Amino acid sequence: MRAIWTGSIALGLVNVPVKAYGATEDHDIDLHQVHDKDGGRIRYERRCEVCGEKVAYKDLDKAFEDGERTIVLTDEDMDALPAEKSREIEVVQFVPADQIDPLMLEKSYFLEADSKSPKAYELLRRTLEDTEQLAVVRFALRQKRRLGVLRVRSTVIVLQAVMWADELRDAQQVAPEKAPKISAQELKMSATLVQQYSGDFTPQDFEDDYQVQLQALIEAKIEQGEDLDTEATFGAGESEEGSGDVIDLMEALKRSIGGRKAKSSSRAGQSGESAKPAEKKPVAKKETGAKKPAAKKKPAAKKKTAKEASSSPSKKKASGSGTKSA
Repeated sequence: MRAIWTGSIALGLVNVPVKAYGATEDHDIDLHQVHDKDGGRIRYERRCEVCGEKVAYKDLDKAFEDGERTIVLTDEDMDALPAEKSREIEVVQFVPADQIDPLMLEKSYFLEADSKSPKAYELLRRTLEDTEQLAVVRFALRQKRRLGVLRVRSTVIVLQAVMWADELRDAQQVAPEKAPKISAQELKMSATLVQQYSGDFTPQDFEDDYQVQLQALIEAKIEQGEDLDTEATFGAGESEEGSGDVIDLMEALKRSIGGRKAKSSSRAGQSGESAKPAEKKPVAKKETGAKKPAAKKKPAAKKKTAKEASSSPSKKKASGSGTKSA
C-alpha cells in the first residue's frame, strides 16, 4: 500500500508520528464507453453553453447557484480562502463508542507508526482498547478541515472520518405520522422469525454476484477472440488537451527518425563531397483551432463475431481491470 498522508497524532504534549493508508478499496470492474459501430472510445468535451466554444481546463472557474442567481468564484477568490495544511490529528476528547451514530461514519484509514520507536503509538492503541473509548479528532485532508474518530482494529489504530452535525438528515422527516398498533402475538412471531435467521456475521460468506458474472463475461469474450486492440480504439483524431500533444510529439519523432535515415543514406551515396551538417528545425507547434490532417485509419475491427458469453464464474481477473482506492 502507498501512504496518502503523513503527520502525527497530537494528544496534549505527546506527538505520535503516523502514516495514513486507505483502509478500503472498490472491487467494481472499471468500464468505459465506446461507439457500438467501430469500438472507438467516446470523448467528452468541455463546451460553453453561451458561446459554444470548447473550453480548456485552465480557463475554467467555479460558480455557486441558488436557483435564481449564479456567483462566479475565480481562482483568486478560492486562493484567498484559508487552506488547511495541518499535519496534525488533534485529539479533542474521548467518548464512549455508542455515542457516535454509525450514520455519521465515513471513509476509514489505517494509521501506521512512523518512527523508529513505536512505543507512543502502542501506548495510545492500548489505551483506546482498554478504555473501550473513541478519540474524537480534528484533521486536515485534501485542504479541508474534517472531523473524525480514532478506534482500534486488531493491532492497528484506525482513523475514521465523521460527518459534521448538519450533514446528517433528521430521520423524523420520513417517520410515520401515526404508529400502527402491534399485538403481542405479532411481536412473538416476529421474534421467532428473527431467531431462525440469527447467526454470526462472516463477510466472506457474501459475494457480489454481478461483478463475478461480469468478470466471467469479459473472460469468455477474450477466449472467443472478441477483443480489440486498445490503441486502435483511440483512433487518429485530435485528442483532449495533453494527450493530443503526446500523439503529435510521437509523430514528429517518427518523422525525424525517418528523415535522419534518409539523409544518412544520401550522404553515403555521395563521393568526393563533404556533407554539411543538417540544420535542426524546431518541431512545429500546433496552432489553436487548426486541425492536423490525420492519416485515415480503419475502425478497430472485432476479430470474431460476438458469441454468447459464458456466465460461469471465473477466478482469473481480466487483463487491465483494477481496483479503486482512496
